[in-house]
Amino acid sequence: MPGRRRERVGLALAGGGPEGAIWEIGALRALDEAIEGLDLNELDVYVGVSAGSFLAANLANGLTPVQMCRAIVKHAPGEHPFNPEIFFTPALGEFVRRGLSVPALAARALAAFAANPRDRTLLDSMTRLSRALPVGVFDNEPIRRYLRGIYSLPGRTDDFRRLRHRLFVIAADLERGRPVVLGSKEWQHVPISRAIQASSALPGLYPPVEIDGRRFVDGVLLKTLHASVALDAGVRLLLCINPIVPVDVSAGRSGTDGSGDTWAEDFDLERRGLPTVLSQTFRTLIHSRLVVGMSAYRKKYPGADVLLFEPGRDDYGMFFTNVFSFSARRRVAAHAYQATRRDLLARYDELAPLFAAHGARLKREVLEDDTRDLWEGVGLPRDEHATVVRRTVDRLDRALDRLERLLGR
Repeated sequence: MPGRRRERVGLALAGGGPEGAIWEIGALRALDEAIEGLDLNELDVYVGVSAGSFLAANLANGLTPVQMCRAIVKHAPGEHPFNPEIFFTPALGEFVRRGLSVPALAARALAAFAANPRDRTLLDSMTRLSRALPVGVFDNEPIRRYLRGIYSLPGRTDDFRRLRHRLFVIAADLERGRPVVLGSKEWQHVPISRAIQASSALPGLYPPVEIDGRRFVDGVLLKTLHASVALDAGVRLLLCINPIVPVDVSAGRSGTDGSGDTWAEDFDLERRGLPTVLSQTFRTLIHSRLVVGMSAYRKKYPGADVLLFEPGRDDYGMFFTNVFSFSARRRVAAHAYQATRRDLLARYDELAPLFAAHGARLKREVLEDDTRDLWEGVGLPRDEHATVVRRTVDRLDRALDRLERLLGR
């Protein structure tokens, strides 16, 4: 409340690739405008994993949720637009280097078979060729250069030690299989851009990132949020955003993606191919681990309040979207914005006293204002089609809620 000293507040952001980052941006904007007395650029501790580390570093560097929303769809002068394409630059150098190793590997495999043909088959010997497989399909050096450009602008920094608030970026030490908190005292010398590059180096997609002679990969391999890093730093109120949720398609076999197009086979994950099956598997593993972790936080940190915001499992607009088009990015961000607003309103009776206890106010009048539009709120043209659909859905939700209460009585 006004005049009351605010307790330590933190933010933990999970990964989720470009589409996850866009969802988190929309959710951040919803939180930003709905909570009075809580400036997302003035929190005490920021923790980021993978793509979430990029957004956490942006906030710690003074980039507002409004600026990040605008960067998704508008190339403003002096700013670096959010281009998902930079995350998918083919690792041509890695392919060439590994390809050049094939002749030597094949020769050694044949020599090993010839030396002892009774001990192993030719196929066993040729497994040596697996060393020629690239460790990453995409090059993450363009990501680092892009981030360095953002944090080199006036008023920003690529140095953990020059930030006004504490920022922790989590990566996994490949050789040791342990998390490393980049930005902590031992690792403050690492440039923020390099730390984010390491934290988002998902094995198979990106090669490991070398820092001080050690190789690092995506921090999500060990934990989804690493919220304990913020809680160990003394945070009493921790906001967590996680876009990595498995989709539940059991409710139906048809729907729309928010653009008016209908899905035919999109609900059959197997028919969508290996990438979709792997994505669903990855999301399921990550989310089940998160559920266990959140339960453990409540027991280990009884004096702290940990709030989680994430998509619903039936949030098809999040899962079946191609974020390479501006219109799709707009839909994902706007969808996250409205979904987070609905979540805050549905949990108002629980959250309002909790925020008040930490010196902030959850503004019900903002959450109940169904005329609010993400893009109009950040100074961009309103998405009229999405607004009409949203208002219709919101009215239906409220009508059903009233009916449910009446029947309950």
